[in-house]
Amino acid sequence: MAHVEDRWYRAKRDEATGEVVLNGRGKPVMEPTELCGKGLRYRVRYIAPNGRERSKSFPDRQKKRADDFLIEVESDKREGKYIDPKGARKKFRDQAESWVKAQSPDPATRLALRSRLDSQVYPEFGEMWLGGIGPEQVRDWVEKLDVRKYSDNYKAVLFALVSGVLQSAVDDKLIRENPCASKSVRRPLRRSPKVVIWKQDRLPAVRGGMQPRHEIAAAVGAGVGMRQGEILGFSPELDIDRDGMVVHVQRQVKLVAGTLMFALPKRGKDRYAPVAPPLLREIDAYQDVFPAVEVTLPWGRPDGELVTVPLLITRPSGEAYSGDLFTKVAWQPAFGNAGLEYRPRVDGMHALRHLYASVLLARGVSVKELADYLGHADPGFTLKVYAHLLDDSHERARKAVEAAWKVWGFDGDGLAAA
Repeated sequence: MAHVEDRWYRAKRDEATGEVVLNGRGKPVMEPTELCGKGLRYRVRYIAPNGRERSKSFPDRQKKRADDFLIEVESDKREGKYIDPKGARKKFRDQAESWVKAQSPDPATRLALRSRLDSQVYPEFGEMWLGGIGPEQVRDWVEKLDVRKYSDNYKAVLFALVSGVLQSAVDDKLIRENPCASKSVRRPLRRSPKVVIWKQDRLPAVRGGMQPRHEIAAAVGAGVGMRQGEILGFSPELDIDRDGMVVHVQRQVKLVAGTLMFALPKRGKDRYAPVAPPLLREIDAYQDVFPAVEVTLPWGRPDGELVTVPLLITRPSGEAYSGDLFTKVAWQPAFGNAGLEYRPRVDGMHALRHLYASVLLARGVSVKELADYLGHADPGFTLKVYAHLLDDSHERARKAVEAAWKVWGFDGDGLAAA
């Protein structure tokens, strides 16, 4: 049962009977213990919601503080607001390691999280107690990120990581509030750079600069909107539904801790996208020269179950390409061969995906449909990325209203037509 223990004095007991000795007013006679005058005098003992006994000590002459603390603890327990005082003394690093375990099961994602923790977060917060991290400490850290001149997006990623760890401490009832959510803390904001869409003549030029073994990658990327890893993991035999005229984007090739592996597409989400007959003819013609090669890789993690897939694009040795290797030996050299300058932020293979999106939007495909084809979880994200490509929609809207104006019986002068 919860109570306040006096460690310096105890009720005196009769040596013969063992009963508590009472004074003239009927109250116990107190005698000093062997701890009298040593350490903190009052110890509050109570049972935490998890069933474990907890305690907190107070100095001499602070009996009221001890009583008030016990009342507060019992109230918090009833209202579900209890915070374990010892939890605040848990180190940030220990909480972060626990938090990482509950994040994405994707090995590459976890590897990235640990890398950011080790390089950018642990040097600042790793050895600090959770209870010692307040808004002031977070504000100072954000300022240091500004001084280092990191990009807005990188700062936002790091901040979200720290906030996630501290929120998990709130959820575990180790701390009462997440200091990252304080109104006095400036949260770094992500900034989405405007997507640059290739001019229509750039694709054939780049494709013409690629080696015959590699050039089909440009056609698949622009024709289906795949990401680089998805292109390198594409299998015409397994992924094309010729009756339904769709491609099932269901795997990618990725490099994790030095090991190539198959995995689901980004965010673990497969999808379907329509495929045009000309692209099917190009794939068939390509396979007449470069037949698909069966490649065996682990699935999902470096030590995962081995899976064999006949891949459309492989190295001359029959092995799968990693994204970095394909970029170095196949993609970037194509620009030089075509007499084009390679622009790092504009000319990565993601440009094929942007070109695909621009073509579909120009032809009136809805943002919702495009989001499905690209594998975006939220059409709002698709709209945010490609909103500047929808300027023509204003003109379509104007023409639509203009066409309806006469049907509505107006003459355009503000007066109803006679």
